[in-house]
Amino acid sequence: MSFAFIVFLIIFTLIFILKIPMPLGFFAATAIYAYLSGFHLSIITEKMVMSLYTKYILMAVPLFIFTGNVMNTGKVTQKIFNFANIVVGKFYGGLAYVNVIASIIFSGMTGSALADASGLGVMEIKVMREQGYDDNFSCAITAASATIGPIFPPSIPMVFYSMLSGASIGKLFLGGMVPGLLVGVALMIYIAFIAKRRNYPRGESYTFKKAITITISAFPALLTPVILLGGIYTGVVTPTEAAALAAFYSLIISVLFYRSIEKKELISILYDTLKMTGKISIIVATSFGICFVVTNERIPNIIAEWLININTNKYVFLLIVNIAYIILGMFINVNTITLVFTPIVLPLIETLGIDPVHFGVVIVLNMMIGLSTPPYGGLLFVTSGISGTPIKSIMKEMFPMLLVMYAVLFLITYIPQIVLFIPNLFQF
Repeated sequence: MSFAFIVFLIIFTLIFILKIPMPLGFFAATAIYAYLSGFHLSIITEKMVMSLYTKYILMAVPLFIFTGNVMNTGKVTQKIFNFANIVVGKFYGGLAYVNVIASIIFSGMTGSALADASGLGVMEIKVMREQGYDDNFSCAITAASATIGPIFPPSIPMVFYSMLSGASIGKLFLGGMVPGLLVGVALMIYIAFIAKRRNYPRGESYTFKKAITITISAFPALLTPVILLGGIYTGVVTPTEAAALAAFYSLIISVLFYRSIEKKELISILYDTLKMTGKISIIVATSFGICFVVTNERIPNIIAEWLININTNKYVFLLIVNIAYIILGMFINVNTITLVFTPIVLPLIETLGIDPVHFGVVIVLNMMIGLSTPPYGGLLFVTSGISGTPIKSIMKEMFPMLLVMYAVLFLITYIPQIVLFIPNLFQF
């Protein structure tokens, strides 16, 4: 381990301890490493810019962000919520079931957990509060169900993973379907158990005529994931083109069909999309500098040699990775984990014979659970901010749900066919 790398590790650690903005910290750490190692900074800067420029799949990210912003601004989230209420709202704890079903539907449009929690979450928590549900439970189930967003296709973290690993984005999307549904089913089993004990109310029962009316009204919104995923899996469009198609379609139905977006709101949507895209792009670009340092120091090779020397098989390796990602997810945001830490372990999965699609879905589910795990838990902060509920209260309700989701994570980690069955039916 070189002196330059030791200094780099110290600076890298201080970034998180001192809460320095990550792009600035990443670039500073890389620049100091380059200076101490005798590299001209222009070499690393060129690598960062060119790496960002040539990753065409990244074009899908701002398009998915735009789609999510349009869905949240328009009446689409309301239509999805109403439709889900027809399907499962009549059971005990009906609104909790609605929360999960609505998240599954919404996840097929945006690929973002935070978009789910901040969009549907506002409505879900408000209605659950009015119906007599505890705020801490409402916030916890909203955060837990939002984790389905980037597991069920489309998925922004899977786009990043595909860029880093070269794994087929189409297969990654397909691989996330069953795990996403399993998380939803597992959460609903937990809801069934807790709703009876706490005597949570049944939802509203609808007449057949009213149910048909609500379904027809929601139909254009429900077509979004069908168009997006159908276009990809039939080969009509690429994933990036599908993202553009979803963005265009969501805008059309919001403006022309639901008439819920005006000029001022559209400008605000574009501004928010631009701002979020800028933040992500800077993190992506500077993370390539970190990857340069890690590669130059042969860190993946050193880790691989160490694992081989202690005769670690792929099952132990997957356990180590899951534990490591769980810990990282408690403190670091998803984009940073994906872009900085994933490239370190990617060379090892080929050595150990682990399917890259299976591995990608496993770590994405792991990171999504991390969004609901203290102390960082981005989804906890979102739901707390929406409802005004203290985070400590939400955490108490969150722990059983975390155990349920980790059970699903264990299943897909050690039974790869849960992930790979559907992708293996298609050729990409």
